[in-house]
Amino acid sequence: MTLSCHKWIAALLILIFAPLTSANKPAAPESDKPIQVLLNDWTSQLVLARVTGQVLQSMGYNVGYVNKTSNAQWGSLKLGLSHIQVEVWEGTMSKMFQRMIDAGAIVDAGTHDAITREEWWYPLYVEELCPGLPDWQALKKCSDLFVDPRTAPQGMYLGGPWEKPDAARIRALGMDFKAITVEQGDDLWVELKRAAIEQRPIVLFNWTPNWVEAKYPGRFIEFPDYHPDCETKPSWGTNPRFLHDCGNPKQGWLKKAAWKGMPDTWPCAYETLQNINFSNAMIAELASMVDVDGLSYEAASDKWMADNQTIWSQWIPSHCQVEQQRIQ
Repeated sequence: MTLSCHKWIAALLILIFAPLTSANKPAAPESDKPIQVLLNDWTSQLVLARVTGQVLQSMGYNVGYVNKTSNAQWGSLKLGLSHIQVEVWEGTMSKMFQRMIDAGAIVDAGTHDAITREEWWYPLYVEELCPGLPDWQALKKCSDLFVDPRTAPQGMYLGGPWEKPDAARIRALGMDFKAITVEQGDDLWVELKRAAIEQRPIVLFNWTPNWVEAKYPGRFIEFPDYHPDCETKPSWGTNPRFLHDCGNPKQGWLKKAAWKGMPDTWPCAYETLQNINFSNAMIAELASMVDVDGLSYEAASDKWMADNQTIWSQWIPSHCQVEQQRIQ
């Protein structure tokens, strides 16, 4: 066989096996540009965001964090100033989420196993004072039990610092309540603890998954079942004059959202984000580490990563795996 023939065969083998060789090389990180993970203002999101960031850091990515409210985050995602939101709640974010999807500004990065609910809630001892709970009509009859100096002579509903149509619901359902809001989400639990010590009636905003019901047994108020028309058609529901004469979804989804350019800029990071998946129990555990055990958000994330490497390592696709950096 001639020398030129040998060279021809060698070149042919390179062409055949080169794609296989490159396919086996670690694909991450594809860019040194920092991936900016959104931080909101409630415990589970703040810890899940840091867990997500640490998983991506283990793959070699540069990761940063951006503090935004749940309302301001959409513009940040649209402009590519932030790139990941790991907790999109159906009960409060579905409208903006779908609007941004329809506009092509963000991408749906998948749904967690966790089932969510966001609603008015009361500690269980209140049922002894207000028979008929958790039915909303029983609450309506018992409004005088919830009178507070901040709302007198009306009953007080305590809401979080997030924009919600509670005043519209109170009006539509003819309830003798007034909604007031706390400045920070953690203030809800301060008020709840105070009321529980005094065994004082309180109705406030709560959600699941959360740590609260593990410490304070309670129930959600059962308003008329949610329907999308409740938010857009006054003729729907018990009050033909007003919107929001219904409750929130009872079996809500929990999604992840990403900047529209993420799949092309960091393909492996985006695939990993799609695989990241938390259950109700996992989220409640993470929130409890902070709100019950007193760990910082960073310490809770560190502990979860150290205790659950077999879970999070499986989120990283095999073709994206690199020598993982040690989690500090």
